[in-house]
Amino acid sequence: MEALRQDDPRRFGPYTALARFRETAAAVQYLAHGTGPDGLVVVTAARPELAALPAFRRRFHAEARTADRLAGGWVEARPDASADGSGDEDPLWTASAYVPALTLAEAVDLAGPLPERAVRILGAGIAETLSRVHATGAVLQGLAPRTVLLAADGPRLTAFGPLGAAADAEARPGGHLSVRLGYLTPEQVAGQEAGPASDLFVLGLLLAYAATGSTPLADGPPAEAAERIAHTDPRLDSVPDALRELVARCLAKDPADRPTAGTVAAELALEGAAGLAKGGWLPGLLAAAVAEQNARARKSLATAAEAAAGAPASAAVADAPDVQDAVPAASGDTTQDPSSRPAPHHDTRTAQLGVIDHQAPRPDRATAQLSMPSELPAPPGQSALPALPPGQGQPAGLPAAPPAPLPRALPAPGPAEPPTAAAAPAPAGRVAVDRRTLLIGAAAGAAGLLVGGGGVLAFGSGDDAEPEADAKPAPSPSRPVVAGLPPQPRWIYTHPASEPAPLTAALWNERLLVLTGDTHASAVDLNTGRRIWESPDAAKGQAALAAGKEFCFVAGPSEFLWLSAKDGRVAHRVAYADGFEGAPQLSVRGLVGSDGPQLWFTGSHQVTVKAPKPKKGKKPGKDRQVVKSYLFGYDIEQRKELWRTPVPTGRGPAAPVYRPVAIRPDAVVVRQDRLTLTPADVKAAKGKALFRSFDRTTGKQQWAKVFGTAPDAAAVGDADGMLYVAFGDDLRALETPGGRPTWTLNGTPGSSFGSPVEAGALLFTTSSNQEVGVAERETGRLRWRRSTESTAAGTAPAVTASGSGGTLLAADPGQVTAFAAADGRRLWKFQDIGAQDPKGATVTARYQVMAYGKSALVRRDRVIYAFPVD
Repeated sequence: MEALRQDDPRRFGPYTALARFRETAAAVQYLAHGTGPDGLVVVTAARPELAALPAFRRRFHAEARTADRLAGGWVEARPDASADGSGDEDPLWTASAYVPALTLAEAVDLAGPLPERAVRILGAGIAETLSRVHATGAVLQGLAPRTVLLAADGPRLTAFGPLGAAADAEARPGGHLSVRLGYLTPEQVAGQEAGPASDLFVLGLLLAYAATGSTPLADGPPAEAAERIAHTDPRLDSVPDALRELVARCLAKDPADRPTAGTVAAELALEGAAGLAKGGWLPGLLAAAVAEQNARARKSLATAAEAAAGAPASAAVADAPDVQDAVPAASGDTTQDPSSRPAPHHDTRTAQLGVIDHQAPRPDRATAQLSMPSELPAPPGQSALPALPPGQGQPAGLPAAPPAPLPRALPAPGPAEPPTAAAAPAPAGRVAVDRRTLLIGAAAGAAGLLVGGGGVLAFGSGDDAEPEADAKPAPSPSRPVVAGLPPQPRWIYTHPASEPAPLTAALWNERLLVLTGDTHASAVDLNTGRRIWESPDAAKGQAALAAGKEFCFVAGPSEFLWLSAKDGRVAHRVAYADGFEGAPQLSVRGLVGSDGPQLWFTGSHQVTVKAPKPKKGKKPGKDRQVVKSYLFGYDIEQRKELWRTPVPTGRGPAAPVYRPVAIRPDAVVVRQDRLTLTPADVKAAKGKALFRSFDRTTGKQQWAKVFGTAPDAAAVGDADGMLYVAFGDDLRALETPGGRPTWTLNGTPGSSFGSPVEAGALLFTTSSNQEVGVAERETGRLRWRRSTESTAAGTAPAVTASGSGGTLLAADPGQVTAFAAADGRRLWKFQDIGAQDPKGATVTARYQVMAYGKSALVRRDRVIYAFPVD
C-alpha cells in the first residue's frame, strides 16, 4: 500500500481513492471508500493505455461479469463497476468489498512455504470455485500466485480470465491487445485448446509453489521451461508426502489423467475448505501481516473521514508497520521467528509474475493454441422460482412459497473460431488473433513465442460474439462418483432465455417434467431433457398433476385444465366461475395437496346477506357481502367434486392457505399459513401453529389444535397418527389429536429445525445451522447428524430422499449436498455459477431437488440438472 501518485484518479463513480493498493499487468488497484457504514472497497482500474482498446474493454467487462456470476463462497461480490457502454475515453473499473488479505506471492515472500494444513485449505477453496466453473464446461484461466488471496477466514480468487492473470499486457498497432500469461500447460505448448483440465494443471503448480516456495518446471530460460512443461516430469521431493501424489496427478502431461476440481477439493478437505479453516488457518506471521494491513486500511479511512470533517487525523489509530515489519503471533504458534529463520526467498521467475522476460524464443518452437476463454454465457430475463416439490412435507407437483434467490449454471462456451484474415499483422514474436481465440506462438511456421514461461494471448479488434445457451442439450453419459464430486448429469435443461422463467415444476408419471410459467406450460422429456410440447392455455398454472395415464392436470388462474400428455392440447376444462354448483364466481386460493387422483384445494366466493326486516319506526339496514370459504375434495380423473366443507375465512378476507403436513389413509392434516391467519386466529393460537385434520371421505373437520412455538412451526406427520413438530431448538413427536409427546430430539442451541421428511421407519431431519440427520421415527434415537459445511445461514436446508431412500439430498441457497442415508457419509456436493439478466444484474434462486426412480432433478433458476442417484 502506498500514497496516491500525482496522476492517479481521485474518484471512481461514488468512490474516493485513498491509496494505491496493488498493481497488475492490466490494472492498478486502489483502496477507496464509499458512503456505506464500513465503506472500504478495492477499485480495480484498467491502465488507460489498455482501456483505450475496444478489445480490452470487452474482455474487461466480460471477466467482470464472470466474477459477478461466481460471487459467493471464495469470490467477493463486486457491487459496482463502470458502465458497459462507456466510451473509449471513460475510466474502466470495478469495485469489490475490501477484504484484508495477502496474495499468495506476498505470503511466500514474507513467511516462506505454507504449512500442509494451510496448503490444503488454499487448494480446496480454489478447487471448490473451479468446480462451479467446470460444471458448465467453461475454463477459468485466472490462477496465478498474485491472483489468489489469503484472508483470515480462507482463500479468495480475484482474477476470472487472462486479463486478471496476465503477467504482461500491452497495446499493439492496429488496435490489438497482447497479453502474456504467467503459466503454460502441456496441451497449450502443443498447440491445443485449454480445457477444464488446464486449470487443474495450474492449480498443481500453485499447490507446489505454496508448499515449497518454488514452482516445478518454471525455472531457467523460457524455451527450456516450455520444454520441461511439455516433456519433463516435475520434481516434487519438497512437497509434503500427504500432498505429493495429488499434486503429481494435477501435473500429469495428459489432461485426461488429471483429477477433476471436485476430486481435488474432496481429497484436500472432505469437510470443505470453510470447515477445515474453522479456528484460523494462517501461520502467525501471516495472520499478523493481514491484521496490520487491515489496521493501515482503517487508518486511511479514518484519516479521510476526519479530513472531510475538517479535523486532524485521529491519534487513536496508530501507524501500522509495513507488511515486511509484521511480527509473529504470541507464544504457542509454530511459525518461526523472523530472526531465527532464513531470509525469505524472493523468486523472480515468471511464476511469481514479477519480471517480464522478453527473451527471444527459438524459431522452431512448436506452437500452442488455446481457446479464448469466452465470457461465461448468461441467459437474460430470469426470476426466483418456488421450491421444487416434494420437500418440507409438500406433495409432488405443488408450488411452495418463493425462496431466496441464487444464480444458475451456464452451458459450455462455443468452440473457438479460427483467426480472421482481416486481423492486422502483429510484430514478429507476437501474433494477433481473432476475437475468441488465443495463440501462443504462430500458426504457420512463424517463430514460436514462449516468453518467460508464459503464453502470449493476442486479442483482435473485432466485436466479441457471445455463444448462446443451448436450451435443449443432448443427454450425456454418467461417470462413476468420486467422493466429493457430483456424478455427471444425464442431461441439463436450460429454459429458453426468450421466455419468462417457470413458476412451478412437477413430475408427471416419471415420464415428463411439466413447467408452468406466465406465458405457457411446457413439458420436458425425463429421458432426454428435451422439451416436447408447449401449451399457452395453461399459462400461470399453479401446479401439474397426473390425471391417469393420458392427461396432465393443471390448475390455472380461472379454470382446471386437462392437457394431453402427448402434445399438450387441452382435452377438458372446468371453469371456477360456473363449474361448482352453489358457489358462483368461485375463486380458488391455492392447492393444498393430492394423493393419487384425489386433490384438495381451498376456495371462496361472496354471498349477499340480506339485512333483517327493520322494526316498526326503524330505518332498514343494508345488505352485506360476506366471503364464504371451503375446503374441497376433488377427483381429477373423474373430473368431479367429492365434497366441500366450510372453513373459517382467512385474512383478506379470502380463503385460507393450508400447507399439507400428513396425508393419511383416512385423513389429511394441514397447517394454516401464518400470513392467512386473522388477528383473532393469531390471538387464539397464542403464537403457536394451527393444525386441522379433515376426513378424506366426507371432508368433515376432525380436530383443530395448536402446537409448536411459532405460527409457522415446521412439521410433518405420518400414517400412524403422529406429528413431528419443531419446538424451538428441539423436534418433538406428538400423538394426535391429544398432543401427548412421545419423544424429543434435542437440537443445537440457537438453531431451529426445518420440516423433516418421513422415509419408512426413519425421519430425515434438517436444521438452520446447516445440519441434516437421520432419526428413528418410533423412538427418536438419532442415528447420525452431519453438517453440509455450507456458508448459508438462517434457513434450514430442504431435504429430499432419493427414490430408493439410500441417498439424502440437502438443498440450501449455496449448494446441494448428498449423504448416504445409512451412515451419513458425505457423497458429493454440487454448486453452479449463476447468470445475469439483460440489465446485468445477477439473478439468483435457491437450489431445489425433486427425486424419482434412480434420478434426482436439481434446479436453480432456469437450469435443471438430472443426476443419477442410488
